[in-house]
Amino acid sequence: MTKAEIQLVRALADKRGRTEHGLFVAEGEKLIGELRVSHLRVRKIFALEGVFEGPETETVTPRDMERLSLLKTANNSLALVEIPRYDIATARPDERLTLALDEVQNPGNMGTIIRLADWFGISDIVCSEGSADCYNPKVVQATMGAILRVRVHYTDLPRFLSSAAQRGIPVYGTFLEGENLYETALTPTGIVVMGNEGRGVGEATARTVTRKLLIPPYPADRRGSESLNVAMATGIVCAEFRRRSTK
Repeated sequence: MTKAEIQLVRALADKRGRTEHGLFVAEGEKLIGELRVSHLRVRKIFALEGVFEGPETETVTPRDMERLSLLKTANNSLALVEIPRYDIATARPDERLTLALDEVQNPGNMGTIIRLADWFGISDIVCSEGSADCYNPKVVQATMGAILRVRVHYTDLPRFLSSAAQRGIPVYGTFLEGENLYETALTPTGIVVMGNEGRGVGEATARTVTRKLLIPPYPADRRGSESLNVAMATGIVCAEFRRRSTK
């Protein structure tokens, strides 16, 4: 393992480095094993002896793995993977349910939401340009492999949503003044918008929402937590949409 290789891995901890090199880092035997049989291209694997074999694999020592790892605790393997390029036209909210994230910035939340999308059969997530990078090492690990199956797009979100609304596609969003999620009609297709951890859905994005929803507390008049974590709220909303669509 060369000094240049260590510097490359370190550079990929930063979004600028990932953009420059077109690569992201994945760590762990299970995740890398899934990557090797996916549509993504694994450029290089650094692994402890006996973990992986192949021309792209370089065997390293435990000490070297600790130097390479971007996690608090080093895994037994680390891969450099080419960042895929997806056409946003593959997101078809007129045909299937799509998630939209407005300035969701916490890597853990982003990773959990991608994992939730995978669980609920949502193949596309459209993000505002200020949302967390889905190829951040913390996000990649939090997805538990879902990053291989969910396409994540970054775009001018208000413009994307406005265009969808003009075509008659329902644009849902969660708001304190919204209709009770469990009592309002929901469609099997459309867009569900989730907002920033502290501010919720931004003003420009909120103007494009055509159906405001509320996740009600229980009981309705109880004064408890001010809000739900965005990933938790996403799971609740997606579960209700899918429950309705299977009836």
